[in-house]
Amino acid sequence: MDDLKLCQRILTPTRLLDVIMRRALAFPQFRVFQHGEELHPDRYLRNTVTRRGRSLSMARMERLSQFLTDGCTVVLDTLDSFDPAMEIACQALQWWSRELVQVNTYLTTADAAGFDLHWDDHDVLIVQLGGEKSWEVRGTSRVAPMYRDTEHSGEPPEEIVWSGTMRTGDVMHIPRGYWHQATRTDRSGDGAGYSLHATFGFVKRTGVDWLSWVADRSRADEAFRHDLDRDGGSATLATRVPQLLAQYPQEVFLAAREQERPSRRHVRTGGIFGPITDVVCMTDFPPYISVNDSTVEVVAVGKALTFAAKAEPALRLLLSGNPANIQQVTETTGINANVLARTLLDEGLCGELTEELAAGYLGVGSHTP
Repeated sequence: MDDLKLCQRILTPTRLLDVIMRRALAFPQFRVFQHGEELHPDRYLRNTVTRRGRSLSMARMERLSQFLTDGCTVVLDTLDSFDPAMEIACQALQWWSRELVQVNTYLTTADAAGFDLHWDDHDVLIVQLGGEKSWEVRGTSRVAPMYRDTEHSGEPPEEIVWSGTMRTGDVMHIPRGYWHQATRTDRSGDGAGYSLHATFGFVKRTGVDWLSWVADRSRADEAFRHDLDRDGGSATLATRVPQLLAQYPQEVFLAAREQERPSRRHVRTGGIFGPITDVVCMTDFPPYISVNDSTVEVVAVGKALTFAAKAEPALRLLLSGNPANIQQVTETTGINANVLARTLLDEGLCGELTEELAAGYLGVGSHTP
C-alpha cells in the first residue's frame, strides 16, 4: 500500500480494543489464544446482567489487558458488522471482485503464536495494518477444497511456497486450500512489539453452488415435484435436466446472485432530523444499469426501476458507490437529482450519508468500482 497512513485510518489496536470493550460479544466471534492454545471464553468474557434482567456477554478488559501484556492473539470476526470503515472496505472489495467479502481481525502482542498450520475454504487478502508478523505459506494437498467436501484435504505439503515478514502496508493473497501460519514466536526479544492484520475473506461461487441454485429453480417444473417411483416412470426426469441447465446457465446464476442481494443495513430517517443532502449506494454489488433510446433501467436489490433516459448521468453519480451530494449532482448534470435520490432511497438502493457513515468513508477514502 503506497499510503501507510491509510492503515491507521482503517484500524488501530486501540480502536479494535474499543470495539471489543463496547460491544456484546460471544464465542466464537471473539476469541483469545495464548501459548499456542485457545483460551476458554470464561477467562476473558463475563455475563453482565442489566437492571431489567437481560444477560450480555462482555469482554473482561482487565483480563484482556493482562493477556496482551504477557503476549496473546486476539481474534474478532466480522468487524465489518461493527465498524463503518471496515464495512465500506468490504463493499469496495465486493464491487471490485464481484464476490461477497467479510473481514476478520487479528491482534498479536509480544512473541505470541498465531494459529497452527491450516488452510481456508475461501480466498483471503491479508492486509498488515500495524507491526510485524512472520508468515509461512505452503501449497495445497487437495485441489479446490470446500467447506462441505467429500474428504479432508490431508496433510500439508513439505514445500514452502513463501516465507517472510509482513510489515505495515504489506498485502498478501492466499488462495483457498493453501496451507499457512503466522506467528511472532521468533520475536522473543521484542517484548513491546505487536502485529495487527485484517483478513478479508472472499467466498467465491462454485459449480456446486450453481447446481444447487438450478435445483431450487426445478420446483417450478411440475415433473420435478412428483414423487420418485421405483418402476422407471421417473426416468424421463434425466432428459429434462439438460433443458433445465440450458434454461438457467451459469451467467444467469451469477447475475441473479448479484441483482437479488438485499441492500446493506443502513439508517433510515426519512428526513425527520433535517433535509437529506447526501446519499450513497448501499448495494452489495454494482447496480446493473442499461440504457435504450427512451429509458434507463436500474436492477439491484431484487428490483428493476425504470427512468427516463436523460436521467442516466445523474443515476450513475448517485449509484457510483461513492458519497454523492444531491445538489452537486443536480448542478453537474442539469437533472433534478432530488427526485431521483428520493426514489433510490425509498427503494433501498441508496442510504442517507449520516455523519457516522461519512466517517467510515473518510477512513478508507472513496473507491472506484
